Formats: sequence, C-alpha cells, structure tokens
Amino acid sequence: MINEKLLRKRHSTAHLMAAAVKNLFDAVKFDIGPATEEGFYYDFDMEHRLVPEDLPRIEEEMKRLAGQKDPFTCDEYTRDDARKLLTDSGQSYKVERLADIPEGDKITFYQCGEFIDLCRGPHVEHTGHTGAFKLLSIAGSYYRGNENNPMLQRIYGTSFNSPKELKIYLRAIEEAKKRDHRKLGTELELFSVSESVGAGLILWHPNGARIRNIIENFWREKHYQDGYEMVYSPHIGFADLWQTSGHLDCYQEAMYAPITIDDREYYVKPMNCPFHIKVFQSRNRSYRELPLRWAELGTVYRYEKSGVLHGLLRVRGFTQDDAHIFCTPDQVVNEISEVLRFCLFMWKSFGFSDVKAYLATKPPKAVGDDAQWEQATRSLEQAVQDADLQCEVDPGGGAFYGPKIDLKIKDAIGREWQTSTIQFDFNLPERFDLSFIGEDGKKHRPYMIHRALLGSLERFFGILIEHYAGAFPAWLAPLQIRVLPITLEHHDYAEEVRKTLSKHQLRVEVDSRSESLGAKIRKSRNERIPYMLIVGDKEAENQHVSVRKRGDDGDLGSMDLVSFTDMITKEIEEKA
Repeated sequence: MINEKLLRKRHSTAHLMAAAVKNLFDAVKFDIGPATEEGFYYDFDMEHRLVPEDLPRIEEEMKRLAGQKDPFTCDEYTRDDARKLLTDSGQSYKVERLADIPEGDKITFYQCGEFIDLCRGPHVEHTGHTGAFKLLSIAGSYYRGNENNPMLQRIYGTSFNSPKELKIYLRAIEEAKKRDHRKLGTELELFSVSESVGAGLILWHPNGARIRNIIENFWREKHYQDGYEMVYSPHIGFADLWQTSGHLDCYQEAMYAPITIDDREYYVKPMNCPFHIKVFQSRNRSYRELPLRWAELGTVYRYEKSGVLHGLLRVRGFTQDDAHIFCTPDQVVNEISEVLRFCLFMWKSFGFSDVKAYLATKPPKAVGDDAQWEQATRSLEQAVQDADLQCEVDPGGGAFYGPKIDLKIKDAIGREWQTSTIQFDFNLPERFDLSFIGEDGKKHRPYMIHRALLGSLERFFGILIEHYAGAFPAWLAPLQIRVLPITLEHHDYAEEVRKTLSKHQLRVEVDSRSESLGAKIRKSRNERIPYMLIVGDKEAENQHVSVRKRGDDGDLGSMDLVSFTDMITKEIEEKA
C-alpha cells in the first residue's frame, strides 16, 4: 500500500499538472484528478487534441510552477458560492461534481498560484514539495466512466519522493513494456483478438492452445488427486434460474441481453454456480456424501465496457477454473485449509512463490446469522495462519453473502496480481433451499464455498506470459526442442533425433529450412525455444547432439541422446 504522505504528494502533483495545462491551452474544462497506487491522472475537456509531444511541454511548465513554490491554500465555500464560482468559470463538470457532495458536508477549494479547484484535499505545503515527477501517457476516458457521456482526455503521470525512486519506477515500466502480453502474444503467435469476431473475445492460436492444454491437463490431474470431481454445465439457462440466484437483481448490468427460445427467455451464463447447485439438487443428499467438491473449467460471458478491455487481462468471454464445495459445518475448517494448500501448490508449480492473503470480513448488511459468519471467518483466519501466510484484514470488506480470502501474487518484476479467491456463500443455499439429511435424519443446510485457483485461464495466461516474458519453462513451452541441422546433408540424422525424442513425449521439431545455422539459431532464440540441438558431421558420426539451452550462457556442449533425454525429462517433471 502507498503511504498517505506519498498519496498527498501525488494528488498535489495532479493539481500542478492541471495548472500547467490551464496555462498552456485555451478553454480547458476539468473533471477529476486523483492520486493512485501508481501515480496520478487528470481528465480534461478541451479543443486541443493532446499528443505525446505535448507531455514534455507540460512537464516544463510544471517544473516552472514548482519552482515558484506557490502555497496550496484551502477555502471553504457555501454551496451557492461554489456553484457560482464554477459556473462563472465555465467548469460544467465541476458543477455536476459539486452536486455529488452530500448536504451538510464541507465544500472546499484548493488554490495554488492562479489555479483553483473543487477538492477535499489534503495537499502538500507548496508546489515545490511535489517531488520528482514524470508524465507517462495520454488516454481517452468517458466522463463518469459512462460510454454515453462525452469522451475526455486523460493524462497519466507519477511522482516519487526522490529522483532515484522515480528512475527505478521508470525502469520497471520499460521492463513491463517488454513483457506486455499483447505484444508477446502476437510475436509468439499465442493468441489474438479480432474486431470482426468481437471485442474482448480471445482467439487461441496453436501455440497458445498447446500451453492452455498443458495447463488444463495439469489442473484436472491435480483436482482428481485432491478429491474433486469434474462437472460440465451449459452456456445458457432459463431466466428463472438467474432470478432465483439473484443475478438478475444484482448483476444484470454485467449480463448480456436475453435470447428467446420456444417463447422462454434464456441468459448466457455469467457464472457457473447455479448449475452446480442444480447438480446438487438432482437428488437427496446425505451427510455421508459430504464434502462434495465439484470443479469445472466453465466458459462464462460478462459485459465489460469497451474502454476497460485489455488483451487477456480484461475480456468478455473467459474460462473460469471454478469449483464449489458443499460441506457440513464441522468440515469447514479442514476444507478451507485444503483449498488454501491447493492454491499455494498451484502457484508454486507455475513459478510464483511470493503470495499474500487478504481477508475480507462481514459488512454492515449481510445475510446469514452471526454464528455462521463467525465460524466461516475463523476458518479462513485459521487456514491463513496454518499456511504461515502474510495477511491483511479488510474489516467489513466481505460480500453480503459471506467472508472471503483473496490471494495476490508477485511476478518476476514485483507487480502484484489478484488471483485466487476462497469465498463463503450463505445466500445461494438459502435462495435455492439446499439441504442434506444429517445423522439425526433431519434436513440441514450445507455450507457452500466458491473457489477459484487461477481465476480465469485467459487472465492467468496473460499473467504467465508477462511473468516469464514469453520464455516459458520447458514443461509449459509449446515447443520444447528444435533440432538444427547444419546443412541439408544432416537432415536425415536430425529427423532420427526428432523421432527418438518424440517417443518420450517431448515436443520437438526439425528446422529444415535452407538457411544458415546462425539464422536458425536467431529464429529459435526469438521464439524463446528452451533447447536447440545442433547436428552436423561430428554429431551424426557419434550419435550425439550439441545442446544449447535458452539464454546467453546456454552452451551445454555435446551429449548423447539418452543423457539429454534424462536431463530434460527431469527438468519437466520438477517443473524447474
């Protein structure tokens, strides 16, 4: 979390940027300019269309204003006076924002130099305390996030306490750009998005589909080992189903419009849980059967505004690695501990070891009785403690239907990603009147736990691409080995090598192009192939291969095929 002092500095720098924009361009209307975890931004409405070349010019004006060390002063206004000030200065967006301030709340304006802004504050003492700053990019932004409203121009920037901290951050941004999954997805032919198919809908190319298949097979294998069973559910369901689940009341904005079949309305599913509940309800259940752990790689569809779609990370159709656990109250502690252990195992398997838990507890408005909430929250707390995980508590941050644990992982360059969720649900068992027959022969309500390990395959794959910068470990790489014959005369031996390795379930191909060895090596490096096996006269004569592992110091020398096969097989089994 960013400390309050830095957030204050960034908020002040946003005001400094707005003051510079006002000085440089005519007829500027301002909307909002908050501080963020990464820096700050400000939204503008003006005739001038901002281009990247404008940013250095704005920065120079910001530096000039910072050098003046104008104090940030605060004045309180009546609502009428505030409205008059904003109306007279043509700030129509601010007039609307003024209306958002509840009656009775203070209305304050902050001024630095000639720039004055409706703002709650707080701010630094003067413009000279805005720190080391940098403007980063320009983007479009709908007013209030509504695509039916005017499109504003947003400038993103960041600031830090010192130039050294800023330099480190800017280096990290450059590294992140190199790892951008959208760029690498195209270069490595992993996936694409076609506007002729639909925004936010992913086309998986053979290389990406191969990795997805490896992930799914590993996922299923480990689920079966952990006592889960697989279920499959349809992509659409009656409107009545979504009415009972509460989605039509609480979630309809994220659902697509209904379709009518045989005079009945159906909705494309945004979630899998109602279908798993219906499997549970297909017959009477006994306490002897519980816990029931049902998992599904279920594809769901949610309406996301076009402005927030982002490669694989924010899409409209995605496959969720979903599971629902139905258990008795006395099974809850063990089930939560097992789910958390499973989560940590999966993340470690994919190369992530820095994991932190966030525990969200009961909000003011909630369903379920206090005893249920207490037991559920205690189960989550106990599981986190047993796993020896760092944990932050979010008091009152749970959903109305139950407490939850969110896990966040850090990738190779230190960015935090929201991933696994373990969520109690006291709502759906009530809505669907779920029950099992207890040892006493009476009906009892089961506990229901929603659980996602990877989140969605699309988003997880995007994180994975950026974590590894496209250089996947051998067990995940779509192509593990490429055999490079030095000349056309060595193709027959190269093909022998390929056939031998293929018998060991290794993914291998021969580069049979009539190109130089250097060109073949460059191609394999660019495609981030884990291993290159170079074969020429000497290798063919000795039945060896010259092994090059991906990386600058990857020349492993000559090996016989048995030794190489043992080495790479061990690496794959250990998921090194």
